[in-house]
Amino acid sequence: MTDSAHTAQAGTPAPTGQSAKPAQSGKSGKSAPTAFRASLLTFHGDPAHAPHGAVFHEDGLLIVEDGRVVAADAYAALAARLAPGTPVEDRRGKLIVPGFIDTHIHYPQTDMIASPAPGLLPWLDTYTFPTERRFADANHARDTASFFVDELLACGTTTALVYCTVHKASADALFAESDARNLRMVAGKVLMDRHCPEFLRDTAQSGYDDSAELIGRWHKRGRQMYALTPRFAPTSTEAQLEACGALAKLHPDVFIQSHVAENTDEVKWVADLFPGHRSYLDVYDHYGLLRRRAVYGHCIYLDDEDRKRMAQTGAVASHCPTSNLFLGSGLFDFDKADSAGMPIALATDVGGGTSFSMLQTMNEAHKVARLGGHHLTATRMFWLATAGAAEALDLGDQVGTLKTGAEADFVVLDPQATPLLARRTARPESLEELLFAFALLGDDRAVYETYAAGKRVHRRGDARGHVPGHAKIAA
Repeated sequence: MTDSAHTAQAGTPAPTGQSAKPAQSGKSGKSAPTAFRASLLTFHGDPAHAPHGAVFHEDGLLIVEDGRVVAADAYAALAARLAPGTPVEDRRGKLIVPGFIDTHIHYPQTDMIASPAPGLLPWLDTYTFPTERRFADANHARDTASFFVDELLACGTTTALVYCTVHKASADALFAESDARNLRMVAGKVLMDRHCPEFLRDTAQSGYDDSAELIGRWHKRGRQMYALTPRFAPTSTEAQLEACGALAKLHPDVFIQSHVAENTDEVKWVADLFPGHRSYLDVYDHYGLLRRRAVYGHCIYLDDEDRKRMAQTGAVASHCPTSNLFLGSGLFDFDKADSAGMPIALATDVGGGTSFSMLQTMNEAHKVARLGGHHLTATRMFWLATAGAAEALDLGDQVGTLKTGAEADFVVLDPQATPLLARRTARPESLEELLFAFALLGDDRAVYETYAAGKRVHRRGDARGHVPGHAKIAA
């Protein structure tokens, strides 16, 4: 296979060698350079619009030092730059890509993934709210956060925008777990002061105070970043949305995350609750919650004016295909989003979503697009899950890329992870065919290793998580 933005040849390189002892997770000081020899994929632009947006080296070399990328290029071009004695981790036969970025996921819903319900609103009442009640217990929050992060890393996700619960301790638990592993993570305490059970309700003032305290404690501490997190407009009063907007104005570099236009019943409910607003999205706009680093899950039932406004403000549409299909919410319209110039990224939306894997999310995103008459290529899906997401989130120089100076978050994908994947990738005729096989046939088994800030934080086969005690099922 020749180095190219678009082509892949038949055959695979030599078998992968064994690596050194697993690196310990967590922060580190200065470190000696390490190199990784494998096929490399990174991006210089959206492949849908930039003919050479994807940069691929069949035999590539990635050099990492002090948690950052020193260089990534063809092996023949870089090998001479290696200092004598530099260890080279041999991953030939495998593909290194930037770490995946999940732009919408609920860590408290880990334990209720795959819960049956006839639709979004009854699903919230029956499963979501009772599950989130348990996060009043800090020990439960810590245990779930540990399992959750294990799952992300096992799936190659190194950055995520995470919803916690209304409990301040739930955010502390997630941030502490992420900080201990030195991950680039964005999260926030949920704001809800109405239309939810009393046991999950805060107030406009307490939500403001808790969020301000968490920003002070966690935002830009190490690699942690904070997101103001009103769950969605129906569960916040006008006073709470106004307070959230005021806090956002005070902290222009924090993130904002919420849901919009996911479900037709939800859209009608918002129209009843907020009369006088042009649309559901306009409610957030009114309170100053549309801007760069504002991320809205779903964005299915937007109109052209909404999409134009998303593009003008730089707010991101987080497409959650497995969740939209599972809950029967609807189909995201890629053509209209692209025509409007809206920033788009992909997300799992666990636990409405049915997999932590961004590869499985690509699988369903392709099918959703096809149902809408749009052909979403695998090359673009990999961009949307890496560099495209990072650029949309205003993090393009830090994550989602293998460019010099970026944080060394990357994933080693194994085309021989399963017999079927191995057979399908034995003779790919293009880069698109290779990536399409990973997207349609891959899952956590295809993730051989995951690295964060240059240190290995997951290797396939590592022990992770535990199974909670089983409860008896009522007759």
